[in-house]
Amino acid sequence: MLTSARDVVTADFARNRLLQGLTAAYALWWLALAIAPYDRFDWFLENLLVVFFVGLLAVTYRAFPLSNLSYLLITIFLALHAVGAHYTYSKAPVGGWMTEAFGWERNHYDRVVHFLFGLLCSYPLRETLLRGSGGALAAGGWRAGLLAFAVVLAFSSGYEMLEWGAAMLLDPEAGMAFLGTQGDVFDAQKDTTLAALGAVLAIVLSRLAEGH
Repeated sequence: MLTSARDVVTADFARNRLLQGLTAAYALWWLALAIAPYDRFDWFLENLLVVFFVGLLAVTYRAFPLSNLSYLLITIFLALHAVGAHYTYSKAPVGGWMTEAFGWERNHYDRVVHFLFGLLCSYPLRETLLRGSGGALAAGGWRAGLLAFAVVLAFSSGYEMLEWGAAMLLDPEAGMAFLGTQGDVFDAQKDTTLAALGAVLAIVLSRLAEGH
């Protein structure tokens, strides 16, 4: 059953077949892409936050479960990120195909995933805010959406700073693969902007789907 933010959800993993399937599929996908990545150091850096985030979802599941729709959107994003971590974002084959198809000058897979971060993760963030507020934000119209947008913007810009800091502290030369700027001095700003645009689109679509 594909529950949404409007539904009452309970922590019942043993009976939630969809969540079981998503967990198994992502685990197998992640393990497959953990084998012989293009750059092990970059793969390690890319997965630090993933391990923390997935662990956080697991630890808080009983006390604060989300809807199956949110878990589906999160799984799709994490699966796309796993591809970038395996190949490094600048060498992801999907991005290479898009470069040839659209005549781009660089591999834009990282930009696509940043946009999808805003598009796919805004709904789970908005649901978290709605449930965490005890329904108080639900009566506030767009307030939950605006807060979700602010969180996406904060996470996106914070991630760019974390990328830079980790690369400089651990290994400046190898860290360039992690940064993935591909020679664009405005890479961080463009990535953050795309995440913000994805968040706006997701929040508008969510409101329209709910009839507001």
